[in-house]
Amino acid sequence: MNNLSQFKTFTGRLPIQDGLMPVLFIGHGSPMNGIEDNEFSGKWASMAQNIPVPTAVLVVSAHWFTKGTHITAMDSPRTIHDFGGFPQALFDVDYPAPGDPELAAETAGFIHSTPVGLDHDWGLDHGAWTIVRHMYPEANIPVLQLSIDYTKDARYHYELAKELQLLRKKAF
Repeated sequence: MNNLSQFKTFTGRLPIQDGLMPVLFIGHGSPMNGIEDNEFSGKWASMAQNIPVPTAVLVVSAHWFTKGTHITAMDSPRTIHDFGGFPQALFDVDYPAPGDPELAAETAGFIHSTPVGLDHDWGLDHGAWTIVRHMYPEANIPVLQLSIDYTKDARYHYELAKELQLLRKKAF
């Protein structure tokens, strides 16, 4: 049984929580997975087919470290090529998923433990777009990215994640 089948078997036994979207932890591995058709990219595409279509995607990428917590809040986040030494084909990728400034502000409002800055400069780094482009290749679902505050510990980020649970009810 492959991992996706095991995932479906496991989640199929869980109590149904009406209207809640799943939370996925997906590592991108090599940035090349963003342009290759391989086992990893195939699993990401398959995952998207086996969950409800979200109204937006919130990504926390280990590639965006900030002082303080920030969320992307622009209409059209740029595709960031934050790597080096890879073929030009990887640098040529543009994943033009829309952003959603209003949703970013609403998401920031869910968080009461810390101020959340609305960022208009970052975009989508390769920790986000290499995966999401395989899951939603039409780039028609808004994608927002939340930073990791390098001045805070794991407990801080765990508590922050708990506050974001409200987003699951929005089919985010």
